[in-house]
Amino acid sequence: MRRDFLSLRDWSHEDLLKIITLGMGLKKEYQQNRARNSLAHKTLAMIFAKPSSRTRVSFEVGMFQLGGHTIFLPNDELRPGKREAVSDLARVLSGYADGILIRTFSHDLIEEFACYSSAPVINGLTDKCHPCQALSDIFTIYEKLGRREEITLSYIGDGNNMFYSLLYGCAKLGINLNFACPPGYRLAKEIIVDAQQLNAKISIKQFDVPGEAVKGADVVYTDVWTSMGQEAEKEQRLRDFAGFQINKELLENARDNCLVMHCLPAHRGEEISAEVIDGPNSIVFEQAHNRLHVQKAILLELL
Repeated sequence: MRRDFLSLRDWSHEDLLKIITLGMGLKKEYQQNRARNSLAHKTLAMIFAKPSSRTRVSFEVGMFQLGGHTIFLPNDELRPGKREAVSDLARVLSGYADGILIRTFSHDLIEEFACYSSAPVINGLTDKCHPCQALSDIFTIYEKLGRREEITLSYIGDGNNMFYSLLYGCAKLGINLNFACPPGYRLAKEIIVDAQQLNAKISIKQFDVPGEAVKGADVVYTDVWTSMGQEAEKEQRLRDFAGFQINKELLENARDNCLVMHCLPAHRGEEISAEVIDGPNSIVFEQAHNRLHVQKAILLELL
């Protein structure tokens, strides 16, 4: 049966772990210069309404390494919902391509597209969530810590699409989550409660002070304070997020060997200091490189 990859909430612990395990095997093959041809003659259509570097490149390279092909479709040419009904476009494209990746603003649009598509649809990012990034991040955490239990991740910053996916990823995969977001930038309480109800074995705790949230953390994670489409809010956000930067002083409250993560692109000097992102605790670039291996695993699972 066809499956879509729209949100980590939709997938079980077992299925997400299967993708992570497959990704680890694919990374090992990549390091040994071994290749699969499993997706020969398969095509992934990619619709991009938002700029991208890691998502686009990792999926394009991933399809190539698996023997497949990609077609890049700029959103301003397709204009789904304007030039053509989303339902019509979904029916047409899914008759050509074996899978469809969409990176857009509206999560409702990608859900409508998936409803009418006969091919699997992958969420390359919406304003609601970023499941491919979050699953790759958890892959990286498992790999770096060498364990899958008794892990605590501390998220500091905006309660945005990245935090949403990390929240459900942690719930599904058994990672404790501490978070500190400024008032007015937190996810709705019912979302936090929903995630906690998915896994009573983990703790999900909110803190008002970032220094308290990072205590005892194995991983400290942040994202930009001003995401794509929010540029007009930048000055206000800089004021509201004062004190929420990941810097050397904040990390003094965390474990000495804690991992520092950022999904990139980073605004150095805002949500994270250059000293930290380039420092010994940072695994930001390994985190980015692992997108390739997890994306390949998602492609193999779906296509």
